[in-house]
Amino acid sequence: MNVGEKIQEHRVKNGLSQEGLADKLGVTRQSVSRWELGQALPELDKVVAISRLFHVTTDELLLEKENAFCQPNKNVLHLGCIYLVAKNFRQSVDFYEKFLSMRVSAITPGVFAQFYFDNKNIAIMSESNLPGHDTTGSGDSKFVLNFWIECLRCEHQRMKSLNIGKVTDIRNAHTDYWYFNVYDPDNNEIEITGGYEE
Repeated sequence: MNVGEKIQEHRVKNGLSQEGLADKLGVTRQSVSRWELGQALPELDKVVAISRLFHVTTDELLLEKENAFCQPNKNVLHLGCIYLVAKNFRQSVDFYEKFLSMRVSAITPGVFAQFYFDNKNIAIMSESNLPGHDTTGSGDSKFVLNFWIECLRCEHQRMKSLNIGKVTDIRNAHTDYWYFNVYDPDNNEIEITGGYEE
């Protein structure tokens, strides 16, 4: 299967129309159609967004053929992004647009903004608009490391068995976004997201 066929397969499997997927990615329906027909390839930031949306690795989307030696390890944590928790959302977005010399890549005004660059992702979250998120451990630093894994329940059990510090219950922030937090010895917050069924 090529990249477009894989995108179509995951889109259909997740009950999304081309327009629905386009809305989630901030592109036109025609862009999604061209990808699926093999007439164009999505940009790298869109590949990352698609992989996160459908909980698959970028390798699974991009590699034409996998063999036993290149199967992704579903039990390994993958760095998602770094969340910066901002007291003044607009000022923070303005600052990082100037600092990174780029426009924000995706934004929900007053709530959440993402910058994709150099195959990395920094997200800014408004401190006053974080329903469902636990920021009690963020302290003054106000940053959150985000990781993702295929089986969230398995990773939650593994973290609890390690007895390395505080581990929260698995929580639901919004539709299809499940996570739990782990806190390091300095009470820095680590958010782990992934595939989960209640």
